[in-house]
Amino acid sequence: MSRSSQHRGSLEPESINAAGTEWIDAAGTGSIEAAAGPSRSARGPVGRGWLSLAPVPEGHTIHRLAARHAELFAGDKLHAASPQGRFAEGAARLSGTVLEGTEAYGKHLLHHYAGELTLHVHLGLYGKFTDGPAEPPEPVGQVRLRLASDRHWLDLRGPTACELLTPPEVAALRDRLGPDPLRADADPERAYARIARSPTPLAALLLDQSVVAGTGLIFVTEALFRARLPPTMPGRQLTRTGWDALWGDLVGLMRLAVEQGRIDTVRDTHLPEAMGRPARVDRHGGEVYVYRRPGAPCHVCGTEVSRGELAGRNLYWCRTCQAG
Repeated sequence: MSRSSQHRGSLEPESINAAGTEWIDAAGTGSIEAAAGPSRSARGPVGRGWLSLAPVPEGHTIHRLAARHAELFAGDKLHAASPQGRFAEGAARLSGTVLEGTEAYGKHLLHHYAGELTLHVHLGLYGKFTDGPAEPPEPVGQVRLRLASDRHWLDLRGPTACELLTPPEVAALRDRLGPDPLRADADPERAYARIARSPTPLAALLLDQSVVAGTGLIFVTEALFRARLPPTMPGRQLTRTGWDALWGDLVGLMRLAVEQGRIDTVRDTHLPEAMGRPARVDRHGGEVYVYRRPGAPCHVCGTEVSRGELAGRNLYWCRTCQAG
């Protein structure tokens, strides 16, 4: 069982906004609140009806959290509590144990404690971490888990999952996930074996966490645009060469997002200063080609960006650049 992506050291302070207690949102900027409100409703030719979804944090956010938590607590004996009460038994088992390291796999965060205890957190739509120095304040809201050392505190609110796992359960979690482009132990062959034999649209496959772990709507729509691949193309039509290029681009984009704390996908020639256009204004931050730009001109060809629905998600693409 590999822990090649486990964090034990520190993250450079300038690479994360460590000044406040609010952390990284779904795009990796400003606040870790995963649901600052639903996206706008959508209607499009790929599916029927209206769609309104709040964003789920993408994989780079979880990797940044893993690094942050290791920086705060690795090697420390922690006090754990559940002010809300829903994780009281688990917190009692954790309290007094040493955090040995942290790990991100896709959208799953793992804290590994002495005695083979692993805390598993999935933020889902509404999960949020806050942290700060010195003594923790009085709990505000529904705090599922509070961790504290002599130097720092950390609160978790609203996660989809907050549970303790045994080593076999951790292994089972990893086994049901596809390769994570941000992990050194990722095997892209596993993903391509699924994609190459599937009639499912490529965008839906890339959003399936059992195929590729950690990719969300922003990375998927942007990587497909950059590869000039139509999102509705059946996976089995993707060539080996096409997959190698797509995987490599996902790795590069996601690593950049970890470093910068936001998702930027636009090449230098299409940046605002290069094109003489206004910078993007969106709560997700970052410069993108098609994500949440329906009706706006494509930065490459000028065609209006399209929006539709696929696999229960909003979908964005350029009909010209991604004609296939």
